[in-house]
Amino acid sequence: MIIMKELENIKDDIQNIAEAILSVLNIDVTIVDEDFIRIAGTGKYIDKIGDEVDGYSAFKKSFTEQVEIFIEDPKNSDICKGCDHVGLCKEFAEVCCPIVLDGKSYGVIGLIAFSQEQSDAIKGNINDLMNFLKKMADLISSKLKAQINTEELEVEKKKLEILLDNMDKAVVSVDINGYVDKCNHKFKELFNLRDEDLFQKSMFDVLNFIKKVNDNNFNKYKMGSFVYNKRNRNVKGIYNINKIMIKGKFKGYVIDFIEKKEAIKNYNKINKDYKITLDNIIGNSELIIQTKRNALIASHSTSTILITGESGTGKELFARSIHNHSARADHPFVTVNCAAIPDNLLESELFGYEEGAFTGAKKGGKLGKFELADKGTIFLDEIGDMSLHLQAKLLRVLQERELDKIGGKSNIFIDVRIIAATNKNLSAMVKNGSFREDLYYRLNVIPIKLPSLRERREDIPLLIDYMIKEYSDKLGKEILGIDENAKQLLMNYEWPGNIRELQNVIEYSINMSQSKILTLDSMPKTLTTINYVEERVDNEEIRTLEELEIREIKRALDLYKNYKKDKELAANALGISRATLYRKLEKYRDKLDVK
Repeated sequence: MIIMKELENIKDDIQNIAEAILSVLNIDVTIVDEDFIRIAGTGKYIDKIGDEVDGYSAFKKSFTEQVEIFIEDPKNSDICKGCDHVGLCKEFAEVCCPIVLDGKSYGVIGLIAFSQEQSDAIKGNINDLMNFLKKMADLISSKLKAQINTEELEVEKKKLEILLDNMDKAVVSVDINGYVDKCNHKFKELFNLRDEDLFQKSMFDVLNFIKKVNDNNFNKYKMGSFVYNKRNRNVKGIYNINKIMIKGKFKGYVIDFIEKKEAIKNYNKINKDYKITLDNIIGNSELIIQTKRNALIASHSTSTILITGESGTGKELFARSIHNHSARADHPFVTVNCAAIPDNLLESELFGYEEGAFTGAKKGGKLGKFELADKGTIFLDEIGDMSLHLQAKLLRVLQERELDKIGGKSNIFIDVRIIAATNKNLSAMVKNGSFREDLYYRLNVIPIKLPSLRERREDIPLLIDYMIKEYSDKLGKEILGIDENAKQLLMNYEWPGNIRELQNVIEYSINMSQSKILTLDSMPKTLTTINYVEERVDNEEIRTLEELEIREIKRALDLYKNYKKDKELAANALGISRATLYRKLEKYRDKLDVK
């Protein structure tokens, strides 16, 4: 309930009721509120409206106990003994009836007889009179409830108006015929509209991109894209139409609008990258220290960076760190794996498309990753897997700083820093014609080469300790460390999958460990049965690269064969993408004997 003196808001109605009671009963009436202030009265009480009644009166008892009271002889009544005016009382009889709503007292109706004739009238018809007063009290209660409901409705209405005006999304509601009845501030701002441009105006006239389907319905499409070019505003975006249904009856529509630049902001908020920095990259070896030093210097530049290194060496980690050390740190970091997306989809993923650009294009078009990365950084991982066709489009973006969307009528200027990464030899690919030379030099302005794990073996103990803590917490197991034999095994292993493979081995070992210390028994069996150091002796028969590749793929598949995501885990351990693994499985189908 609203905290206030409620009867005060309907005092005119209460005065009318008091006068109606007088006309029926010919007995003076006084009505008090919860503070025992007279708010209505007849006869001698008209001049006392606004005065407070005696605190020890019958009104107090009736109000507090919510009971009707009949005082036949005020001078001798026990109820009246506490009244200051008991010896001077001129009343012949008194009746009190509480005004109650939802279990709460709000006031009292009182009848006072100032003559023997009035007293006899009350005494001779007390039951009917009490019933009549109860009905009058209920009438006041119903008017009070209506007033409270009206005020609460006004409060809720005001809350909704404030809520709508504070939304980032433009919203408008229309009636069943398409006439505007309400909107928020964002809607007027988005389309540069004033109140006189809107209310009781047809939505089809206000926004000409929304079309009628028939005379009374424009809800054929629940969503669509729009272009608005009126009133000195040029806006592109997406709108959604929703019906208003109350108890199964159609009452109108609510339409919301999202400007495309707002959609970009929303994406960037959702995908705001975690603030990893170069300080979070573990390692004290001279190689990794120098690599981090070079990355920090590169972060202060705006030039394109090419990160090279074997799979699993942390290329994306370095790219994120560079972004977070740069002046673009407060803007988005968007990643694209060029090998994981089929070539026919990668173009739309990178550059986006307009509505209707091709069969199956989304309603409203699609924002490309370059648009989403505006003012930030885009990380193009496995750039060596990009087709020559897309290499040409990427080169244009680098040269012109403009984006050519599929189906677009004009180019879009973008401000994006590019960090590319690959585990391939791009200079060799340039020589054999599978990578554009001009793009290679555009990407390779600041080269950063990441060392393999075997080149910085002194960092392995630090990485093991960190990963044990990380995966122990993640898996809910108490693992305190690793014994010396298991540590030596990991120190001597060649790590073809680098840090990513080490992560998989530690996670596997923590899962398998039966004690609080990792031992050889908890290590993957393929690791403990192969001694890579001994395999490098001079008298060993040299194996072909194809044989080595087949052997490692077999090992990885065998290690993860019982896992739900076996192919994904195997690809990670091998330091290749899942798509690359599937290509190699197809290539070596007969020799691998796998499904």
